[in-house]
Amino acid sequence: MNQHDPYSELNPAAQDDVPGSEVSEVEALRAELSKLREDTLRERAELDNQRKRVSRDVEMARKFANERLLGDLLPVIDSLEAGLAVAGDDASALRQGMELTLRQLLKVAGDNGLVAVDPAGQPFNPEHHQAMSMVPAPGVAPNHVVQVYQKGWLLNERLLRPALVVVAQDA
Repeated sequence: MNQHDPYSELNPAAQDDVPGSEVSEVEALRAELSKLREDTLRERAELDNQRKRVSRDVEMARKFANERLLGDLLPVIDSLEAGLAVAGDDASALRQGMELTLRQLLKVAGDNGLVAVDPAGQPFNPEHHQAMSMVPAPGVAPNHVVQVYQKGWLLNERLLRPALVVVAQDA
């Protein structure tokens, strides 16, 4: 029995000593190898194109993530500009316009997941409140918020900014 190098099947020069049926088998294997190489290259190109598409989509999503919020804020900006354009001597009209604009702004913020944390009178919660000081407060339960310096804010239930508070001491 004649032993030959197993890799010689892929070498055309080695085909001279290979019988006819083995030559056609070698050709079939070569065609299959060529097809597999083409398929691999095509799949790599498709994956590369898909990666580029996803990268572009992520970039566009990041670029326009605030589009809805900013679109909702446009009427608030319009209200502020209109109020400033009608400058008058009546402070109550200015105050009323500011209150309307603030309500409009808070509605837009609420519609976009922003919720105020205004803990006056509530128990101190270190997850949502930041104690600025503790004071004796007769008639207020210990560790309850006596005064709020600055409201806190939650964005979709995640703390965006803690409320700055004064807390009642133990008596």
